[in-house]
Amino acid sequence: MSEQRSDGRVAIIAALAANLGIASSKYLAWAFTGSAAILAEGVHSTADSGNQILLLIGGRRARRPATSLHPFGYGPYRYLYAFLVALTIFLVGGLFALYEGSHKVRAPTELESPGWAFGVLGVAIVLETFSLRTAVRESRSARAGQTWWQFIRRTRAPDLAVVLLEDLGALIGLAFALAGVTLTTITGDGVWDGVGTVAIGVLLISVAAVLAVKTRSLLIGESATEEMVARIEAALVAEPGVQRVIHMRTMHLSPDQLLIAAKIAVNGADTAAEVARLIDGAERRVRAAVDLECTIYLEPDIDRRGVT
Repeated sequence: MSEQRSDGRVAIIAALAANLGIASSKYLAWAFTGSAAILAEGVHSTADSGNQILLLIGGRRARRPATSLHPFGYGPYRYLYAFLVALTIFLVGGLFALYEGSHKVRAPTELESPGWAFGVLGVAIVLETFSLRTAVRESRSARAGQTWWQFIRRTRAPDLAVVLLEDLGALIGLAFALAGVTLTTITGDGVWDGVGTVAIGVLLISVAAVLAVKTRSLLIGESATEEMVARIEAALVAEPGVQRVIHMRTMHLSPDQLLIAAKIAVNGADTAAEVARLIDGAERRVRAAVDLECTIYLEPDIDRRGVT
C-alpha cells in the first residue's frame, strides 16, 4: 500500500474510538479530583475526537466527483480539513490549557481523591498507546525507510501525520499530567498541578504549529517527491521518440491525485500523427510508473540544443 493510496481511515477511526473513551474517563476523574491537568487532558481528548471527525469529513468530501466549476475534483478538502485540525488543537487545546494552568498556578487548590486521577491516567496511557501503535502500523509502508520526522515533513498525505502527532502529543501530555498529579499528591502543593497543565498547553501549541506549517504548504501546493519526479522523467524518456524532458512541473491536488505538466523534446521530422501517438504512449508509461490518479499535460517541442 503506497502512502498516497492510504487515507489513514483505520488509524483515524482507532484514534477516535480511543479518544471518546479517554475523554469521558478524564472528565469523570476531574469531577472527583478537581485537577486542572486532568481537565486540560479531557479538553485535549475532546479536541482530538473532533479532529478525527474533521479528518473523516474531509476524506469523504474529497471523494466527490469533479464538476465544471472544480474540474480537478475536491481532493484539496483533505488538506483544508487537516489545517482546520491544527487550528483546533491550538485554539481549543493549547490556549485552554495555558489559561487553566496559569489560573491554577496563581490560585492553587488541594487535589481531592488522587486515586481517580492515577487510575484514569493509567487507562488513558494504555488506550493512547494502542491508538499510536495502530497509526505507526498504518504508516510503516508509506514511511519507506525515512525517519519519522522526515516522513512527517515530506508526506503528501496529512491524515497519518496528524494522527501520529496527535497520539504522540497525547502520550507526552499524559506524562505531564501524571507528573503534575504525582508531585501535587506528594507535596500537597497544587501549584504542581498547574505547572503540569501549562506544560500540556505548550506541548499542544507546539504540535499545532508543526501541523499548521505542513498543511499550509500542502494547501498552497506541493510538488511530487524527488523520487517520484525521477520516476516520471524516466517513464517519459523511455518512450521511443522522446529525446529528453525540457522541463516539468508537478503538483499534488490531493494525496492520491497528481498534476503533471511537461515539455518534451521530439524529432522535428515527426508528423503530427506520430507525435500524438508518442504523447499517448508517454502518458501510459507515466501512469504505469506512478501509483496515483494523474492528470497529464505534455507539450512537444523540437530539441534545439546545438542549433545555431
